[in-house]
Amino acid sequence: MNEEKIEREELEEEEEKLSTEDLRELITRRDVKALRETFLTTPDADIAEAADNLEPTELIYIFRSVPSSSTASFFDYLNQDSKEDLVEAMSDRELVKIINEQSADDVTDFVGEMPANLASKVLRVASKDMREDVNQLLNYKENTAGSIMTTEFLEFKEDLSVDQAIDTIRKRGKDAETIYTIFVRNSQRDFVGTVDLDDLIFASKEQKLSEIMNRDVVSCTTSDDQEAVAQMFRKYDLTAMAVLNDDGKLVGLITIDDAVDVLTEEATEDIQMMNALSGESGESYLENSTWKNAKRCIPWIIILLVLGAFSSFVLSAFEEKLATVTVLAAFIPTVLDSAGNSGGQTSAIMIRGLALGEFGPKDFLKVLWKEIRSASVVALVVAGFSFVWVIIEQYTGIVGAANIDGNIWQGNCWTGEFFLDAAKSAVLVSSTLFCAILVSKCVGTIIPLCAASLKKDPALLSQPILSTLMDVIALLIYFGFAVLIFQLF
Repeated sequence: MNEEKIEREELEEEEEKLSTEDLRELITRRDVKALRETFLTTPDADIAEAADNLEPTELIYIFRSVPSSSTASFFDYLNQDSKEDLVEAMSDRELVKIINEQSADDVTDFVGEMPANLASKVLRVASKDMREDVNQLLNYKENTAGSIMTTEFLEFKEDLSVDQAIDTIRKRGKDAETIYTIFVRNSQRDFVGTVDLDDLIFASKEQKLSEIMNRDVVSCTTSDDQEAVAQMFRKYDLTAMAVLNDDGKLVGLITIDDAVDVLTEEATEDIQMMNALSGESGESYLENSTWKNAKRCIPWIIILLVLGAFSSFVLSAFEEKLATVTVLAAFIPTVLDSAGNSGGQTSAIMIRGLALGEFGPKDFLKVLWKEIRSASVVALVVAGFSFVWVIIEQYTGIVGAANIDGNIWQGNCWTGEFFLDAAKSAVLVSSTLFCAILVSKCVGTIIPLCAASLKKDPALLSQPILSTLMDVIALLIYFGFAVLIFQLF
């Protein structure tokens, strides 16, 4: 019953969700009252999702019919193409109402991706203060704290009283990015601490900000990497962070919504890289053309195809052995899959640990030693299981056993000779798996740590490349043991 209720509620929510057709119908009917009502009752993000598929003329109608106070946030949620269409179609008079309602960092984000003529149009209509802030933010290096910060914040001198601070918040707080954290400076304009809104409210009116502020605060500089800054939000449970210049002066702040956007962007990027996909993390699958989605995969697949030639070379080198002992071919997929999967698991753990700051390149030996011990246990257990399983496969006929001459056994399998041949294959596979898993996990540890030490993204060395590399190594180990074991017996 509960499951049915949940499904019914989900269907109802889906039916109630605003669609492109709903918006288009309101625009076609020129129902301004219903359109304005929609903006009062529906989240801006949902309206933007429905509006992204509208024609530019339809979008223009929305902005001409709905007050700018309601459409400012809505504009921020639109995709880049829709924003560019609007900027191109709108007059300066219409555009100025939208742009000056935005925060400087949001304007910087979409202006930075626009063609030069449209970016110039936006900056031309922006207010003087907005233009200065946007130009300042555009000068910061991409993917740094300076490039994602906002310059709209509340900053107070430490000798200000609580009553004066609250009065200022009432007057200026509406234009600030956040009022829940205010920043405090000394007479030399050095950043000295923060005051949370709840501390401000519960303090006595006469108290100075210096008496109630938090002095032990986390901050970053404009040149810090945006991903490292976002991880600080997670680590210290922050809602806002001060951004300082090289002189220790407060120049901006980053809020939790910016940090979440960065983490989402970086996570998407890492997933793409780990799966050997090129392309920008901000791209939408449904909005891209078939060719654009396809060309993200093609380069890497071709590279992996070329790298796969090494595996073909190894197989070709042992072609004679495969012809005489045909059972060897039956276990190749098992060996390759196990080696690739174990390396991929370790690589994913390493990339996650590096991303979360659990360890770094300086911990190389400690991490490698820990992984060697862990890999030894995994390899030993898997090798033991595989020895038993390979014998079972041969006794049940899933895979045929082979004697030294390479003949497949037919008829009675309950003989010493059959067991000896089955044991040879089992020893071969289990020995190979033990070594391959051990090597694979070590390689899966070393590659991301080396990439991080070289200041490269560990996810660049993606799982498909690791798997291709391990295919070659696993085949060499497999055939090396095959020659040794079949000669010994």
